[in-house]
Amino acid sequence: MKKVGFITLGCKVNIYESNALKCELTDRGYIVGEADSDCDCFIINTCSVTNTADSKSRKMIHKCIKMNPSAIICVMGCYAQTNDEVKEIDGIDILIGNGNKKSVVDTIDSMISGKRKEKRIDILNILETTEYEKLGVTSYDHTRAFVKIEDGCENYCTYCIIPFARGRVRCKPIDEVIEELKRITNEGYLEVVLSGIHTGRYKDHDVNFSGLVKRILDEVPKLKRLRVSSIEMNEVDDEFIALMKGHKVIANHLHLPLQSGSDVILSKMERKYDVGAYIDKVKALRSARPDISITTDVIVGFPYEGDAEFMETYNLCKDLGLSKLHVFPYSMRKGTKASLMPQIKDSEKKDRAKRLIELSNHLEEEYAKKFIGSILDIIPEQETLGGMMMGHTSNFLQVFMPKDLDKIGKLYNVKITKIENGKIYGEIL
Repeated sequence: MKKVGFITLGCKVNIYESNALKCELTDRGYIVGEADSDCDCFIINTCSVTNTADSKSRKMIHKCIKMNPSAIICVMGCYAQTNDEVKEIDGIDILIGNGNKKSVVDTIDSMISGKRKEKRIDILNILETTEYEKLGVTSYDHTRAFVKIEDGCENYCTYCIIPFARGRVRCKPIDEVIEELKRITNEGYLEVVLSGIHTGRYKDHDVNFSGLVKRILDEVPKLKRLRVSSIEMNEVDDEFIALMKGHKVIANHLHLPLQSGSDVILSKMERKYDVGAYIDKVKALRSARPDISITTDVIVGFPYEGDAEFMETYNLCKDLGLSKLHVFPYSMRKGTKASLMPQIKDSEKKDRAKRLIELSNHLEEEYAKKFIGSILDIIPEQETLGGMMMGHTSNFLQVFMPKDLDKIGKLYNVKITKIENGKIYGEIL
C-alpha cells in the first residue's frame, strides 16, 4: 500500500480541506499519515497570510523534497496561489492553488500508477472562480468537528493578501451544511465549529449566517455545542445575538477581530467599522451573555501607527476586558495597498507586540479567575501528562482534570478549582 504524508499550514479551513483529501485517499486504499521518509507522496497545504507563513511554506516544501527525493511532491494552497516563485522550485510534481484541490487525488493516482509522468501546474484564476468546491470530511482528528461553510473574502483590507489567494465569497449550500452536521452528530460528535475564510458572509439564496445558525439549532437536535471559529463584528447582527441569548448550544465565546483600537488606523486598513461600533457590539454581546469570552486579533506596527495610536489600541483592549489577544506584527505583503505606505521599524513592532502579549496574558488570567469555584460545561478531549486529561469549556477555558478516558468526547459539568502556573484545573462532577 502506498503512503501519503500531509503537512498542513495555516487556518482551520486548510485543516478541513486536508482532512477531506485524507478521507478520499483513505477510501482509495492509501495509508495516510504524517510526513516521513517512507512516504510515496507528500501533500503540503500551504499558507500565505504573512511573510513568515510564506517562508515556512517554502521550508516545508524543501524539507519534503530532501526527505524522499523519489516521492511525488504535491504543493497546494495560498502560497501556491499567490507566489510565482513556487513554480521555479525543482522537485514539485503537482502545483495546485485554491479552488481545485479535490482533483489532486486523481492526479496522484495517475502518477503513482505510472500513467502520468509530466509535471502538473494548475493554478485557477481564483478571482473569477464562482463555484464552491465541495470537499467532504468523513472522519475527524479531535472531539470537535470543524465544518467549512464558506470560502473566499471580498473585504480587501489594505494589509491582506487573502482575497487574492482565496477569491470571491462562495458558500456551501445550506441543506448540505445541515446534512453534514446531522451525520457528524449521529457519529457521536457533540461539538461543531463553523469555519470559513469570511465565515460571517455566509449566504445561500436568502439565508444569511444567522439564518444558517437558526436552522442548525432547529434541525440538529443532537448537537450540544456550536462554535464559530471567527466572525467580523459587523456581521454579528441582532438576530445572532438573540439566538445567543436564547440558546446555550451556541458556545459562550466569540473571536471578534479588532486589528486596531485607533479610528485613524482602522481607516487606513479599510476596515468596515470604527472603534465606537466595536465597543457597542461588545456591549450588546455582553448584554445577551454577561460572562462571554471575547477574544480578538490585533495588528501592531501598521503604517502610520505612532505611539498615540498604539496606546489607543492598548487601552481599548484593556478597558474592554477582552479575554485574549492574538497579536501580529504587521507583515508587508507585496501587491496590497499597505505595501505602498510608510513602514514602521521592526524594532517598534517587536516592542509593541511584546507589550500587547503581556497585556493578553494578564487579561486571560483575570478572565479565568472569575470562574474559580464555578460550574461550567466541558467536553474532555485528550489525555495529557501527569495522569490528567484536558478539555475546553463553552467559553473556551482550557481545563485540566484527573484522567478518566471513558469521559473523553462526552459532555459533563466541571467545577473550576484553581489556577496554578498559568493552568486551569477542575474536577468533573
